[in-house]
Amino acid sequence: MMRRLAHVGVAVKSLNESIELFSRLLQIDRVENEVVESQRVKLAFFHVGGVSIELTEATDAGSPIAKFIEKGGEGVHHLSFEVDDIVAELARLKQEGFRLIDEKPRAGAGGHLVAFIHPKSTNGVLVELCQKGLPAA
Repeated sequence: MMRRLAHVGVAVKSLNESIELFSRLLQIDRVENEVVESQRVKLAFFHVGGVSIELTEATDAGSPIAKFIEKGGEGVHHLSFEVDDIVAELARLKQEGFRLIDEKPRAGAGGHLVAFIHPKSTNGVLVELCQKGLPAA
């Protein structure tokens, strides 16, 4: 079951410029930064009222974020929903007929497991599932 909206992902060309812009917009100075090398992105998180804004800059021209920006420009990239059991939720969604980008969860930002649902099965919206905590190695 999806518990809550965890964050809204925004694809940006320049993380530094976007951090400055969103800092002024939201009047928030504290930003969490992270690099997720496996996804070829740099991230910045703004926490607002229990939901986060995740600014995402590509670190490689071949990354999904770079391709997204090349195709349609900067903007909202995905919605992320927190779940208790990502494996069970992926199985449920597959059974319901949703097209999965990730059949199995993978490591994401903030020590979370993540998996994506294809936007062709969700009215054009890329949906991410996230579960707190990576499994023990």
